[in-house]
Amino acid sequence: MLLHIPHSQKHIPEEYLQYFHLSDSDLDVELLKMTDHFTDELFECSQSNCSEIIFPVSRLLVDPERFVIDADEPMSARGMGCIYEKTHDQNPLKDCRAIRQLLIDRYYAPHHVQFAALVNKELEQTNRSLIIDCHSFPKYPLPYEMDQTSDRAEICIGTDDFHTPHNLAVVVKEGFSKAGFSTALNKPFAGAIVPIEHYRKNKAVTSIMIEIRRDLYMDEVTGRKIENFAVVKNAISEVLQGLVEQDG
Repeated sequence: MLLHIPHSQKHIPEEYLQYFHLSDSDLDVELLKMTDHFTDELFECSQSNCSEIIFPVSRLLVDPERFVIDADEPMSARGMGCIYEKTHDQNPLKDCRAIRQLLIDRYYAPHHVQFAALVNKELEQTNRSLIIDCHSFPKYPLPYEMDQTSDRAEICIGTDDFHTPHNLAVVVKEGFSKAGFSTALNKPFAGAIVPIEHYRKNKAVTSIMIEIRRDLYMDEVTGRKIENFAVVKNAISEVLQGLVEQDG
């Protein structure tokens, strides 16, 4: 099992801050809105056959979950391809012209090389690979989001028609339901990441996205953890353990 954690970090190297159009306080607000806070703590797997990859900088600088070619990426129409130009409320975020390729070369490309290498290592060892795409999402939709439905389940399970076996989604859904959480399939977010070299080519590479609604474990106004954090983390661990046991 490989935990892919792309949006947990808030770090933006100082050398790139000059390209942002936001004041310090506005940038703090944008980070609060757009970061998948604490997903690197919520998603943990202590099993020896588990590994993880955490993207080291904020998605506001580079988003490794977007297709690198804007023509292939639906969110580029919202100014949020792999290099964001717009904020969560669709205002100017940063000037990307001078640094787009630099950021891709420095962060996006190496991340995907490492991601593919970890998946390929799993394939070599066991002839299969299971990717858990680890995310969180706000209780209410942000203006940039495609799905503006206000009534959101507590857990969103994202699947891919090619790479997500039916039983994999069932195990995740039943695990969270058993823990008392409401779930929805591909709503408000859909899909699950796979290295491009295997995408729609290799069914031995399986993937599922798990999105946790943020109000379950944090105060979305202050960005701090709440008392329920441990409960949510434990529920995630139980679901991951169930997947390990099934895969084993």
